[in-house]
Amino acid sequence: MHRPKADAITSLHDLSAVDLLAGYRAKQFSPSEVLEEIISQVATWEPHIKALYLYDPDGARKVAKAATERWQQAEPAGTLDGVPVTIKDNVATKGQPVPLGSASVKLAPAEKDAPPAARLREAGCVIFSKTTMPDYGMLSSGLSSFHPLTRNPWDVSKNPGGSSSGAGAAGAAGYGPLHLGTDIGGSVRLPASWCGLVALKPSLGRVPIDPPYVGRVAGPMTRTVDDAALMMSVLSRPDRRDGMSLPALEVTWKALEKSPRKLRIGLMLDAGSGQKVEKDVREIAVKAAKAFESAGAVITEIDGILTPEMLEGLDNFWRARTWDELSKLSEADRGKTLPYILNWAEAGAKLSGVDVVRGFNQTMAIRAAAAKLFCEVDYVISPVSPVVNFPAEFASPLNDPAKPFEHICFTVPWNMSENPALSINGGYDKKGFPIGVQIIGRRFDDIGVLGMGKAFEGLRGPQKPWPTPPKK
Repeated sequence: MHRPKADAITSLHDLSAVDLLAGYRAKQFSPSEVLEEIISQVATWEPHIKALYLYDPDGARKVAKAATERWQQAEPAGTLDGVPVTIKDNVATKGQPVPLGSASVKLAPAEKDAPPAARLREAGCVIFSKTTMPDYGMLSSGLSSFHPLTRNPWDVSKNPGGSSSGAGAAGAAGYGPLHLGTDIGGSVRLPASWCGLVALKPSLGRVPIDPPYVGRVAGPMTRTVDDAALMMSVLSRPDRRDGMSLPALEVTWKALEKSPRKLRIGLMLDAGSGQKVEKDVREIAVKAAKAFESAGAVITEIDGILTPEMLEGLDNFWRARTWDELSKLSEADRGKTLPYILNWAEAGAKLSGVDVVRGFNQTMAIRAAAAKLFCEVDYVISPVSPVVNFPAEFASPLNDPAKPFEHICFTVPWNMSENPALSINGGYDKKGFPIGVQIIGRRFDDIGVLGMGKAFEGLRGPQKPWPTPPKK
């Protein structure tokens, strides 16, 4: 494990979780010192990006102090003792409300931690804040009827993505190394792509979650692959509340570099449906494929698996599902929902039962197409998003509730098929804005996908410096 030299440390808030733990072990600095730097970073950045919800620096100080005392005695309480972390709004934390990003949700304290939050707390993490999200997690945007508008630290006029919007913005702004998001169509990978981070959408069931749902997962959002692997070593521990959870893996979740030599990698530059891929995005994906080819992989350009019928079917199913929830509210409460979401969901009331079933059945069609594809390749490389960025005030890149999911064409198939998929920064556009690359593996090959990400970190080389706060 790398141990940072004391004279090389410039910003504790920028250190990886791996390096923080090494520093704690070597007594170079303490959890309390790290937290104070993060609190300072939050004070500098938060007026510009609005990434946090239920921020609790004083409560975190008490937790960090206890961790500091344990490290002084060389008796850490868990795998991540003293490491700061944020948790997305929709992951329940005991005693705190779960607004789901919407003003239409009644606020009531959660009775207990959801599985991912419970695992992080058990591991000794310093949970200093929740993070923002859009209404019901149904947008790839920082726009919400409950939270203030969340902006992207790389360019505050741009969107951080979503629905793990606050987590993405917090990671890019240096609010510590570990951030927990959720993903049902791209919600950790899209903000990671637009914020320059690493994010893993695990195989369905790899990380126990409550409430479980088709395609819904929780996953790490970090700055490095090693930190994502470290976080997975904790998040993947079993919890019986999730009836779809997988048996625990008896392995070491360490992202050892995986050699790409002789691996069959499919390069997917056209998703088969959705928005057209912008030139800069395409070039970054091709560059990533060539990097793997230079390391001995066999690259073959492949067709996308998402048809217009599949995307429309998912849209219909999700409209009906969301309308089912909204229809249970009073008219006054329902009217508090973000207008874009309400407009989109109301169309679900006009769908027939057959329409909704046909929509849901597209998940099975996607699953079959993915299984067929992975008979021919070991991994797939693709863009994460077809667009480089979009305005902060938009609900989606097209900002059209009639076409809400055109931009998730590269991400949503892998939720429905249950394959693990990693978003990792592949490069930048001419203005220095990050562009993500996606690496997808076979079902259950989460460690292999992380290993491919680790290999790509070496092939890609160092990233640009992280953004600095705008001038007042």
